[in-house]
Amino acid sequence: MTTDRTATPEATPHGEAAGRAPANLPAPRLLAVLAAAVLVCNAPVLALPLRPAAATTVEIAGSFQDDFDRPELGENYWSTGDYWRIFDGQLLSPGAHNNPLWLRAILPPDVQVDFDARSEAPEGDTKCEIFGNGYDHASGYVLIFGGWGNRVTAIARLDEHGVPVDAQIPEPIPEGGHVRVQRTDMHVEQGRTYHWTVRRKGQTLSWSLDGQLVLQLVDPEPLRGSGHDRFAFSTWDADVFYDNLKVTPL
Repeated sequence: MTTDRTATPEATPHGEAAGRAPANLPAPRLLAVLAAAVLVCNAPVLALPLRPAAATTVEIAGSFQDDFDRPELGENYWSTGDYWRIFDGQLLSPGAHNNPLWLRAILPPDVQVDFDARSEAPEGDTKCEIFGNGYDHASGYVLIFGGWGNRVTAIARLDEHGVPVDAQIPEPIPEGGHVRVQRTDMHVEQGRTYHWTVRRKGQTLSWSLDGQLVLQLVDPEPLRGSGHDRFAFSTWDADVFYDNLKVTPL
């Protein structure tokens, strides 16, 4: 009697049928599900290179000024979240939790930005962001007055929690550029209005309050160009009022 060897697969020494995938390998359907899950989880990161530049509604020629003396913010500002609004002729950030309010304007590489700021919280926590991408917190430089419980004042490059460095940032820049200059001897006075002046000329970014220099950093690799050309107001968890914004090319 002749046996049809094609009818029944031969067993392997491990008990698996010849030509059949070992039982411990994932099935094609499971692999497809896992691949889809990985793509979904990483979709926001993968989409970043495809994201268009932030919208622009303001052209900064001679200068741009805003006293916020109107009922609504209007189309010249944009935020990813929180209830930024105008209250009594001032811009109010009710604790924006690092959802900056971006000015829809392209900054020149050398620029001066002036504004008034008043925190109504004992924590201080007054911030602005400059040379960011118009979307994301800490995509440029973050200036923090009275952060972390009114204990730290800093200019941070790409990361609020970056490694502290001297005002002259060393080369090569450590930590992938995630650094900050800071001081701990200044504290926000609750209810006091401060006049901020933020100025960049060449590699030097300087910050003054009421005409007195607070901090500066000299960046050997200045953040500039597309993706590093926007300004925003910001806060973490304090009610802060902003007013009298002026942007002046240098």
